[in-house]
Amino acid sequence: MNIQTKRVYDPIDEKDGTRILVDRVWPRGVKKERLDAEEWLKEAAPSTELRKWFAHDPAKWEAFKRRYFEELDQKPEVLDRLRGLALEGTLTLLYSAKDVRYNQAVALKEFLLSKLR
Repeated sequence: MNIQTKRVYDPIDEKDGTRILVDRVWPRGVKKERLDAEEWLKEAAPSTELRKWFAHDPAKWEAFKRRYFEELDQKPEVLDRLRGLALEGTLTLLYSAKDVRYNQAVALKEFLLSKLR
């Protein structure tokens, strides 16, 4: 199973497979045509409250993941959708954050891989 993460501002690659935007808010300065995502699954993003609390602070990363995973556990339809896409081929989770290590797409990938084993 191949799940990867990628910034929406990075070039599109044929190896991306199915591209899903997992941000709650549409990325600044990106037109829908340029994004070339199959779907905008904002329900997969952390709640607004959690997103604002985290604010991409590495010191909060583990607590963020724990709280985010609890939110995801309450969304079986979102997990089923992503699981299905991941089983079909490469799944690329798109995000707009500048931080490539500490963002919801990275956490979501970790969560999905733990559930798919």
